[in-house]
Amino acid sequence: MPTAARIDRQRSHARTACRGRKPPVPLAVLLAGLTGSGKTTVAQALAARGYLRLSVDEEVHRLHGRYGVDYPEHTYFERERPVVEATRDRFIKEIEAGNDVVLDHGLWRRAERDVWRQAAREAGGLPVVVYLPADRDELLRRLAERNAREDANALTVTPEALDDFFARFAPPADDEDVIVYTGDLDVLVTALTEARGR
Repeated sequence: MPTAARIDRQRSHARTACRGRKPPVPLAVLLAGLTGSGKTTVAQALAARGYLRLSVDEEVHRLHGRYGVDYPEHTYFERERPVVEATRDRFIKEIEAGNDVVLDHGLWRRAERDVWRQAAREAGGLPVVVYLPADRDELLRRLAERNAREDANALTVTPEALDDFFARFAPPADDEDVIVYTGDLDVLVTALTEARGR
């Protein structure tokens, strides 16, 4: 049975089609990168351009407080798991409603990226993975600044933890269709617009 959001989206698309225009396919921007690579900065910039931003870290912070301060670090993933599930549900609903979405979450493994891509497709959206590469020295510099903050996006990361993150991160493979973010937001926005037009 179709969901109410899907029916509303279909009606909206039908109204647009009656006017002779095909509705734009909603974009689902999936950010892939290590902690400190700039995902939140990019997601916030896209949100300022009309994308709905979904942040797993901010929701974990809202529900549980600061990582390593309000709860033990080793419990992060058990706290994160239901937040990821709820975020995926909202992600799907927003795409079904015809909204462009940016997911502010690391997506460190291809299997994770594939799950989110499939969810976007099934909801009627166009998934676009944006990879934010960064070398270790640059990440250490950014994380030193970030570690001094106390907001939702300031999880304290030691150099040893960063090394562990590098060991566990699987950059997008050559056969994954991705946009590599070079630090120029205008170039990224142009690439996203072109992706929608394909």
